[in-house]
Amino acid sequence: MKDKILNAPFMQDFLNITHEMWLKGWHERNAGNATYRLTNEEINENFASSVNDRVHPLLNKIPELAGEYFLVTGTGSYFKNIRQDPEDNIGIIRISEVGDSYTICWGLSCDGLPASELPAHLLSHASRLEVTRGVSHVVLHSHATNLIALNNVLELDTKTFTRSLWEMHSECIIVFPDGIGVLPWMIPGSQEIGKATAELMKVHSMVLWPHHGVFSTGETLDEAFGLIDTAEKAAEILVKAISMGGVKYKISNDQLLELAESFGVKPLDGIL
Repeated sequence: MKDKILNAPFMQDFLNITHEMWLKGWHERNAGNATYRLTNEEINENFASSVNDRVHPLLNKIPELAGEYFLVTGTGSYFKNIRQDPEDNIGIIRISEVGDSYTICWGLSCDGLPASELPAHLLSHASRLEVTRGVSHVVLHSHATNLIALNNVLELDTKTFTRSLWEMHSECIIVFPDGIGVLPWMIPGSQEIGKATAELMKVHSMVLWPHHGVFSTGETLDEAFGLIDTAEKAAEILVKAISMGGVKYKISNDQLLELAESFGVKPLDGIL
């Protein structure tokens, strides 16, 4: 089963994306985490007869995810090490039939556990599962440098952050018309921030944790990665513009509306 899982397309995609995220500089030390909800086909091909007795309780009962399998990064694992030693740094878990615990089915060797922010991931998966009618499969959490830098100069609210990014690059309103949700500062990994993130995930595909990082979601790993990559690119442009004396020219309100109409997207209410 080990070789079969390691060679599975979903696993290769996960290894490649997490490595690219580390190369981007978003995952210093053991920073950040990633989760991927397996499809029924991937489950049937790899776990029809798997048995494991490493069962752990969940902080929050999540019946919406009962029976689901997730590929997860491990607590304390470094993204730079995932591709060279996946079995030690990542694992696959199965949520119990009532959603109150999980079983480690593969990986996380040496008694490893999923990342400490797993509860926030699972709550966000549950929210996105509902609003996308089962389409969403991915939650990524990264310490994207320029998005965090802007926490120090922009007002920490959804409207300010969303509009500031949309105004920097034409791609932004097209790629994330639902904006980027911004939470007040909270303790990372706490139940409070996990629940608050999941609530914002009912509206946004990306959520910012001030002075910490960003969560993104998507149907595929590429889509979730692309959301952060696009927002981070716009943030970098804004950081450079500020360092050059401030923003003098930006995409206007009318131009943003024209972009949205041309590409058939509906901008988040209250931003324009």
